[in-house]
Amino acid sequence: MVTKMSIEKLIRAIFTDESFGETLKKIIKEDLRISIREFSERSGIPESTLYKIISEERDPNLKTIKQIFNALRRDEEPFIAVIASRSVLNEITESYMKVGDRKVKIKEYPANSFEEAIISSVRAEREGAVALVCAPIVSPTIEKIVSIPIVTIIPKRDMMEAIEVAVRKSSVW
Repeated sequence: MVTKMSIEKLIRAIFTDESFGETLKKIIKEDLRISIREFSERSGIPESTLYKIISEERDPNLKTIKQIFNALRRDEEPFIAVIASRSVLNEITESYMKVGDRKVKIKEYPANSFEEAIISSVRAEREGAVALVCAPIVSPTIEKIVSIPIVTIIPKRDMMEAIEVAVRKSSVW
């Protein structure tokens, strides 16, 4: 299984003098425990290209780097990220939810401001979220930043109940 530390090493190798190819080879062989051929099939990168990258004959382009990271993320358990305030997240009592015949992992990302919601959405995508659930006030902005599906929470029932409470508390009616 690919660890966060391995991913961080690979990212560091992109931006430093460390060997990207050697780091990638180590992750494929030691973490994933698969062959270059199997990683080629998983990533969609031709086997010959992977061998050139690993032997440092070629630097990967941006598209290839994306394919590599997507293939590495596939090794992790997929999850749905929920970005909300801590009070809303406290209502979530399970870390897994049954959806049809699937058991879906839910990962919480607390955010108490617009900025924190944006940061959390980027972090969730980087950590492998396959989709995000968030409030309507931030979803249009987040959709412009991340490339995974965004689902907006529409709290209609709760909103209507809150308006009724506000009317009862108000001295105008």
